[in-house]
Amino acid sequence: MTKQEYIEYWKAVSEKDWTAAMHLYESGDYLHSLFFAHLVLEKLLKACWVKDNSLDIPPKTHNLLVLLSQTTLSPSVEQLRLLSQMNQFQLDSRYPDYKLNMYRIATKSYTGELLQEIENTIKWLHNSLS
Repeated sequence: MTKQEYIEYWKAVSEKDWTAAMHLYESGDYLHSLFFAHLVLEKLLKACWVKDNSLDIPPKTHNLLVLLSQTTLSPSVEQLRLLSQMNQFQLDSRYPDYKLNMYRIATKSYTGELLQEIENTIKWLHNSLS
């Protein structure tokens, strides 16, 4: 695969995860909606990583800030805050004790507000890949 094909791959799989995140939100499964929204951001950051690095395979990390730090992106303070906030919905949310606490946090209003912010960040990441 070419570098551009890798980038397109990450973009395509992120779109499927965004669709899943929205379906989960609409069905009332707010925690899993945010888990999939994290995957969207992770995959788009991996596309940016591929664009900005000589290798085509990004690091195997779920940490959005680590991925961001290895790109040439210049996020706003709000985008940095969002990426940091979204890190709590990565791998740790798969563990039951952590998950119980996250269910309390992931209310309908909290999730809805975050998804709006995420949508803006998705647009910013897509623009950086154009």
